[in-house]
Amino acid sequence: MTSKPEMTAAEIASAVAARKMSAIDATESALTRIKQRDTTLNAFTDVTADRARERAKAIDADIAVGKTVGPLAGVPFAVKNLFDVAGLATRAGSKINRDLAPAGRDATLIERMEAAGAVLVGALNMGEYAYDFTGENIHDGPSRNPHDTTRMSGGSSGGSGSAVGSALVPIALGSDTNGSIRVPASFCGIFGLKPTYGRLSRARSFPFVASLDHLGPFARSVTDLALAYDAMQGPDADDGACTTRGLEPTLPLLANPVSDLRIAIAGGHFQTNVFPEAVEAVSRVAKALNATKVIDVPEASRARAAAYVITTTEGASLHLDRLRKRPNDFDPAVRDRLIAGAMVPATLVDRAQKFRRWYRAQLAEIFRSVDVLLAPATPCTAPKLGQVNFNLDGVELPVRANIGIHTQPISFIGLPVVAVPVPLEPMPIGVQIICAPWREDIALRVAYALEKMGVVAAPAPRGL
Repeated sequence: MTSKPEMTAAEIASAVAARKMSAIDATESALTRIKQRDTTLNAFTDVTADRARERAKAIDADIAVGKTVGPLAGVPFAVKNLFDVAGLATRAGSKINRDLAPAGRDATLIERMEAAGAVLVGALNMGEYAYDFTGENIHDGPSRNPHDTTRMSGGSSGGSGSAVGSALVPIALGSDTNGSIRVPASFCGIFGLKPTYGRLSRARSFPFVASLDHLGPFARSVTDLALAYDAMQGPDADDGACTTRGLEPTLPLLANPVSDLRIAIAGGHFQTNVFPEAVEAVSRVAKALNATKVIDVPEASRARAAAYVITTTEGASLHLDRLRKRPNDFDPAVRDRLIAGAMVPATLVDRAQKFRRWYRAQLAEIFRSVDVLLAPATPCTAPKLGQVNFNLDGVELPVRANIGIHTQPISFIGLPVVAVPVPLEPMPIGVQIICAPWREDIALRVAYALEKMGVVAAPAPRGL
C-alpha cells in the first residue's frame, strides 16, 4: 500500500501501525509529490530527504520488532523555516539569517512531533521575519495558492498553507503573531489552529514579537489538527512564556455534541471591511450552528491599532542591529516598517499595553455569557499575487496591511482560534472559531461538528 495525496494523517498513522503501509512508503510518496508539484507551488525552501528516509526506516524497524509507535507514526510533516531544524540555518524568510550557523538541535515542537512518530520532510517558505500577510518573499519567491497559482497563499506562514492545501504533506507547522496561521488557512482552504498564547512551546524558533508569537498546526481535517496539537502540548522550561498546565487532550472530545454550547456572531468591527464572500462564509457557519445572537466586541478596531504599535516596536527592537548593519539585505517593505517602529514614542507603547489589559478584561466578560464567537478570518478570498490595493467598504486600502484586519484583535490578547475553510466557488475562505483562553477543545469540537455537517471542508487543490 502506498500513501495517496488524499490520505489524512490519521489514516497514514493507522495504516503504518497496522503494517498495511510502511513509513518509508509514506515518506517516499510525500517526497515524490514535493518533487513533482513544488516547482510550481514554491512552498518548500529545504527538503530534508535523507533525514526523512532515515527516520522512516527507524519507525519501520521499531514496528517490525513489536515496539509501540506513536499516534503520528510515519506521517510526513513540514515546518515554517523559522523553526530550528538541526543541520539547517534558520532563515526565517530572510537573506541575512542564511549566514547563521546551522541549528544544533530541533525546535521543541519538531521533537514532540517526531516523538509521536511523525517524519520531518522539510522547511517551508514564509514572509521575511514573519512580517507579512501575503506569502510573497522577495528572496525565495512567493509561495503559491493551491487552488489558483496566480493568487497569494497568505502569510506569513504561506509555505505551510500551500504545502497542506496542495496535499504535499497532511500536516505543517507555522507561527501566528497577528494572523499568520489563520490567513494562509483561509486563503488555501485548510484548517489552522492558533492556540492560546503560551500553550505550545516556542523554544528554538526565530521570534518576531515575543508578547504576541504563537506556534501551531495546519491540516486538511480537524482530526489531524487535533492529533498534531495534542502531540505538541506540554510545559517547556526552554520557553519562559510556555504554560505549566499539563496535557489536555482534545482528540477524545471531538465528537462531543455542540448543542449545549453558547455560540454568537462577533459584531461591530468584525462585520465591517468585508467582501461578500466573507459575509457568506460566516452566515453559512452561523446557520449550521443555529447561532443568531450578535455580540459587539468593544473597541476591536482600537485593539487592532494597539496590536500594530506593539508589533512594530517589539519587532524593531529585535532587528535594530541588523537594520544598522545590513539595511539593504531586508525586503524594503519589511525594513521600512521596522524603521518606523523604532521611532514610535514610548508613551504610545505604554498606552497600547494599558489598553491591552483593558481589552483582555472586556473579552473575558464576554466569554462569561458565550462559549464561542464566530468571525471572518480574512476580509476576502486570496488576492492576486502582486496585488497592491483592494477596496474595503468603499475605501482603497493596501492589501498587505489590511488582510489581517479581523485576526489582529484576537491574537492581540492570545485567544485560541480554529480557522475553518468554507469551500466557496471559485475560492475557499476561512471563518474563525474563537474561544476563551485554554478552550482549544471547544474550538476544535465546533470545527469537527461543522466538518461532519459538510459545512466546512478542505477542497481538493484545483490549481495544479
